[in-house]
Amino acid sequence: MTATGPVHGTWEPAPAARWEDGFLSGNGRHGVLVFGDPNDDRVIVTQHTLVRPNGGERARPPRLAADLADVQDRLLAGDRGAAERLTDGRPLQWVQPFHPAFQIRLRRPYGRADGYRRAVDFTTGEVSATAADWTSQVFVSRADDVIVQRVTGTASLDLDIALDHRLPGAPSDLGVGHGALRIPEGAVLSLRARYPGDDRAYTGVTLVAVTGGTTGLVPPGVRVTGAESVLLLTRVRRHTGELDVAAEARALGDLLAERQPYDALLARHLVPHRTAYTRVTLDLAAAPADRALPGSQLLARPAGAALLERLFAAGRYHLLSASGLNPPRLTGLWTGEWDTAWSGAFTNDANVNLQTASAAAAALPEVTEACAALVQRQLDDWRENARVVFGARGAVAPAHSDGESGLSYHFSREYPLHLWTAGADWLLKPLVDHDEVRGERDPRTAAALAEVARFYEDFLTRTDADGHLVIVPSYSPENRPANASWGAVNAAMDLSAARHALRTAADYHPGPDGDRWRALADRLPPHRVNADGALAEWAWPGLDDNYDHRHLSHLYGVWPLDEITPYDTPELAAAAHRALELRGAENDSAHGHLHHALVAARLRDGERVTAALAQVLDGDFFHASLMSAHYPHRDVYNADAAHTLPAVLVEALVQSTPDRLVLLPAPPSALGTGRLHGVRTRFGAELDLDWTPDGARAVLKPHRTLRVDLWTSSGSRPLDLVAGEDHVLTLGTW
Repeated sequence: MTATGPVHGTWEPAPAARWEDGFLSGNGRHGVLVFGDPNDDRVIVTQHTLVRPNGGERARPPRLAADLADVQDRLLAGDRGAAERLTDGRPLQWVQPFHPAFQIRLRRPYGRADGYRRAVDFTTGEVSATAADWTSQVFVSRADDVIVQRVTGTASLDLDIALDHRLPGAPSDLGVGHGALRIPEGAVLSLRARYPGDDRAYTGVTLVAVTGGTTGLVPPGVRVTGAESVLLLTRVRRHTGELDVAAEARALGDLLAERQPYDALLARHLVPHRTAYTRVTLDLAAAPADRALPGSQLLARPAGAALLERLFAAGRYHLLSASGLNPPRLTGLWTGEWDTAWSGAFTNDANVNLQTASAAAAALPEVTEACAALVQRQLDDWRENARVVFGARGAVAPAHSDGESGLSYHFSREYPLHLWTAGADWLLKPLVDHDEVRGERDPRTAAALAEVARFYEDFLTRTDADGHLVIVPSYSPENRPANASWGAVNAAMDLSAARHALRTAADYHPGPDGDRWRALADRLPPHRVNADGALAEWAWPGLDDNYDHRHLSHLYGVWPLDEITPYDTPELAAAAHRALELRGAENDSAHGHLHHALVAARLRDGERVTAALAQVLDGDFFHASLMSAHYPHRDVYNADAAHTLPAVLVEALVQSTPDRLVLLPAPPSALGTGRLHGVRTRFGAELDLDWTPDGARAVLKPHRTLRVDLWTSSGSRPLDLVAGEDHVLTLGTW
């Protein structure tokens, strides 16, 4: 961190008192929350696969296909509660809850606390804490998939080290077993926890390598006396039966082969981590004195340039760190307690989608690949959802997933999520954006799009009086019409998703299949504008809007799609803007405010972007770790705000489609001067943008030769780009 450029890290002058304030590191599989206490340090270990059996592991989607036609008949005949019959009557079944593994606890006799500072460096992923006579450094290797911690002291170190599963909410009937074994390097510690009444378990193994001093067993841990330094290497495995701890220990021991193992492990990790993190930066010309402040002090001041810079950097860092095996959960990759809100699930009807919104533009293909990997692992389950719920071929994504199952079994009367058909399109949208950025189509994305198109071929069989296809039943997450039940007809989101999925699948599959899917998309009805002049959440006549709601599902055509824009469909864009004006915040969820900001940015409303950001920045949503909460006053640890905020800032400054570039469409008032470096466009160019109140300059570095439309506050012009030739734009001249 320097005072001369944006701060790529954050720091605090005291250890974390709450796990929510612990600094974070992760590699998309393993994660840590680090307290940084020099006398009783705790490193909470998490791992993406750790979910607790709760019955969800055996749950299947409801077999409702035989009842579908009758419910469709009733809904189309005017029975507005008919969709409530499309259920098998089961109680709500949550997906398996995400939970932490254990904490690595390092106690020492009371040492000097003067000179204390803890920090996290976003460019390296290294969390450090220092006091007068003690230093701890922790990172999670992206190259070797291992948690690495080194503790050193100015004098010899005395440490008691143990693995402790006793975190808040841990089940009392976990089958916990500890192991401790002395080895020439120091010791191996293990902790195995078996879930109650189940053969599934997880095991953590920590190799303790000691330089100097002695190591003695003090079950369940070890005591290190008189050491120069201590290095800890940790991995966690989820498994059935028993894990071969000796083999795990040997694999960790292999990482000690180099003379300076910590430095060697860090150097290998930096290649993938730093490369990804530094691709895009945001410099808002914040005052050096503000940039030097600890994060908690920045958060306590009126929001300004330094806070936005740091939250942008932290959001990119945390998003990258949470993405690998999976994209981020509701809590990213981290939690310090077992009772994780909403099971810490992958929630696909807004939360995962918002968190990963910056992946393409902000140059994090690692995030996109994590999304693609999750889709591929679950595609068979999506096929089962289509078959047993709707009697259709193809694929339907669930609204909730624990990462293991992609089956639709989490639903209830108030949340009939098994009726929602738009999820696959939303989950595939960032993969399509990524293909547009790189100018090459991933065959996995092409295959998944074809599955979604086949579902619509079988599902879209009903028509209205005008011959338009009807989506019935239809669900708008997580809202209901003011005058009908939750399952309805022609939700705006479902219409937009079906059109987009069919047309995109047609683009990926030219020929007879593509022609058939495009023709099907053309038969879907238009959106409806209601009596308030707003885009209606349900296009079916007679269904009234319920405006005070945290979700903005009906504006899916505005963001993330390009179906409704001020450039191509100005009348619909005006109706969408009116719908945004009328939308309430309901319970002040962070994802609702930032979703609002993303839609406002697409509609070129900088004042509304500013207001939505202010709701989050002034609402005490961020912990000292710069991870966020779901509600104001840091209530319920949740990654939505932290991971979505970078997408809001990018969308406010730069937007692109395969044939359009929009510069400074909706800059918030706090972004009066700045530089956004390295963003990617969907027409295959990198872009650096500098702006001040007096003007702006953009440098485009195209990888393809093409013509796009350039839009600024002055209007539009065609822009011809040549692959390999930088193109410099000064706003107002071409």
